[in-house]
Amino acid sequence: MDFDYSDDQKVLKDEARKFLAARCGPAVVRGVLDDPTRSFDQNLWVGVAEQGWLATCIPEEYNGLGLGHVELCALAEELGRALAPIPFASTVYGLAEGVMLAGSPEQKAAVLPRIAAGELIGCLATSEGPGVVTAATLACRVENGRLSGVKIPVTDGDVADMALVLAQEGGRPSLFLVDLKASGVARETLTSLDPTRGVARLTFGGVVADRVGAAGAGFDLTQAILDRAAVLLAFEQLGGADRCLEMAREYALSRYAFGRVIAGYQAIKHKLADIYVKNEVARSNAYYGAWALEVDAPELPLAASAARIAASDAFWFASKESVQVHGGMGFTWDVDCHLYYRRSRQLSLVAGAPKLWKERLVGELERKNAA
Repeated sequence: MDFDYSDDQKVLKDEARKFLAARCGPAVVRGVLDDPTRSFDQNLWVGVAEQGWLATCIPEEYNGLGLGHVELCALAEELGRALAPIPFASTVYGLAEGVMLAGSPEQKAAVLPRIAAGELIGCLATSEGPGVVTAATLACRVENGRLSGVKIPVTDGDVADMALVLAQEGGRPSLFLVDLKASGVARETLTSLDPTRGVARLTFGGVVADRVGAAGAGFDLTQAILDRAAVLLAFEQLGGADRCLEMAREYALSRYAFGRVIAGYQAIKHKLADIYVKNEVARSNAYYGAWALEVDAPELPLAASAARIAASDAFWFASKESVQVHGGMGFTWDVDCHLYYRRSRQLSLVAGAPKLWKERLVGELERKNAA
């Protein structure tokens, strides 16, 4: 079993890196960070749509490219490396995956072509505040086809056009497609550590909701979507972690102290080596997750959990240690270290915190051993 990109996938990845180097430098990320009126870069979003990245896994019958998830993983790695300030993950890993997984032919025809063309931004709205949402705590409700309740926090909910919302219907949890531009939807933009990925509170007051999948299957469908998102997010985290290592190494080879480059000191060598080891562990788990996602293997929940845990740990550690390697410069606004630290914290909470994925991993291992 070869856990590596094919030659064609490597070409795709290289071209994506070139495109993002030209269109998504640190100045673009900082432009969004410094502007409180926007949480993503519209020009980059249009460019990514023109490249066809939004359509990667969407079937050709819905104006997609019909490629596999491994190609999407390759793109995700480059987007993470560049800290792309666009709602790509929420739209592609959340809404598009959910509709492809459980949507009716009519729902797919209405949503997927618009995503592929870059005309629709999506999000996944499941959380209702601190703690894990359960059947007993799920407060959002759909009655007579209309949704009422509050979802908070919702990543990219401040700019999304459509959401997949987890809500009760007749006492059973289900997933619903909701038009966020419809009357009865109120949004409140929230302050977060990483302003380049917007967060919002969504309040629904009797909004039309279209169920996705079977009634009562809300939790199972949500977890299936999150398993897919976990693998793809792991590649974004891996790309960011690799860039942190590169930045730290480059600085260590150029910074002199006491007449020699700091890369020659044992303490710096150990920091760089520790980042490298964690990144490689994350890479192995991410590749395993990509395989499981591509072939829809029964091991996907296990592989997704492992990829999510390893990648979250690697990106956080790499971003933190990169600051330390940069020393006093690393703590300043002008150095890019804080951009990666912010994104590492943000990505570690999207689609569930590492603690939840650790519990899921243990549960999957117990089920596997019991089988």
